[in-house]
Amino acid sequence: MFGRRADGKRVKDLMIIEKALPYFMPMRIDGVNLYKQQLKCKTIDDFIMKERQETGVHFTYTEILIAACVRMLYERPKANRFIMNCQIYQRNEITVSMSIKPKLTDDCDEVTLKFHFTGRENIYEVKKIVDDEIKRNVQSANEAQETTKAAKFLGKLPYWMFKVAMKIIRFCDRYGLLPKSLIDVSPFHTSIFITDLKSIKLDKVYHHLYNFGTTTIFGALGKVKYVPVSDRYGQITTEKIVDIGLTLDERVADGLYYANCIKLLLKYLENPECLKQSLSEAEVIDKAKKKQERKEKRLAKKKAKQEKKDKIVKIHDVA
Repeated sequence: MFGRRADGKRVKDLMIIEKALPYFMPMRIDGVNLYKQQLKCKTIDDFIMKERQETGVHFTYTEILIAACVRMLYERPKANRFIMNCQIYQRNEITVSMSIKPKLTDDCDEVTLKFHFTGRENIYEVKKIVDDEIKRNVQSANEAQETTKAAKFLGKLPYWMFKVAMKIIRFCDRYGLLPKSLIDVSPFHTSIFITDLKSIKLDKVYHHLYNFGTTTIFGALGKVKYVPVSDRYGQITTEKIVDIGLTLDERVADGLYYANCIKLLLKYLENPECLKQSLSEAEVIDKAKKKQERKEKRLAKKKAKQEKKDKIVKIHDVA
C-alpha cells in the first residue's frame, strides 16, 4: 500500500512525460503497440543441430526465445517495468509465463506455467529451469500445478461469490495489498507472456495485454514459412523464416528504448551462441560503465567542436 508492492519497487526519477502517460492512458490496453519481426531460421537451426551433436542437449525454438527474452530484460531494465494504479514500478525479478497443452487435443486441459529468472542465466540454465518446471507441473500426475490449484479453488465458488472474490483481488492488486504468494503463482503478473503457435502450425498473432495483472509484453512465435528472398544482385533464393508478433505497453519506455530492446533481442535470437555464457553482475556493470564513458566522450567531442565553431564565428564578427 502507498506505492509499495511485493513484486516491484516504485520508480521515482521519472521525466514529466513518463510520469504523465499512465494518467493519459490509465488502462494497459490503452497503451498497446504492435510489432512484427521476421526471423531467419538458419542460425537457430545450426545452433540446435550443433548442440544436439556435441552436447546431446535438445533445444527448441521456444527455449531459445525465452533465453533471449530473459537476457534482454536483464540488460534493458525499463522493459521489465509495469504500471499499476498509474504508478510505474520496476520488477524485483524476471518472470516468463506460458500456457501449454500436455496433449494437442481439444479436451486436454491447458496448463499455465510461470518461470522465475535472475536474468544472468545462460541458455543451459534457462532450459533446465523450463524443463524442471514442466516436469514438476505437467508430467507429474500426482501433484497439481499451483496456478491450476488456485484457479480450481476460485472456479468452485458460486457465481456471485466468484465475482466478489475477483473484485477484492483486483482492489488488493491495485493498492499493493495482494500477497506475494498469490502474485508468485499468477501468470498475469509477469514480465512477458509467450505463446508458441509454431507447435500447432499457426502463424503469429498480436495477443492483447491483460488489464488484470502486470504483463508488459506479449510475444507470439509463429509457424515456419519458406519465402522468396532477393539479394543485392537480384538473385532469388528461398529462405526459411519464422515470424514473431510482439505486443508492448508503450507507457513504460519510449520508442527508441523499445527499438534498442528489439535489436538486442534479435541479436541473441540470430546468434544463440551469445547466450551460452552466464552473465555476472560485474560484466553488466562494466558494460554499462563503458557505454556511459563512450557517451561522455561523444558529448565532449561535440561540445569542443561547437566551441571551436563559435570561436571562429566570434573572430569573424570582430573582423
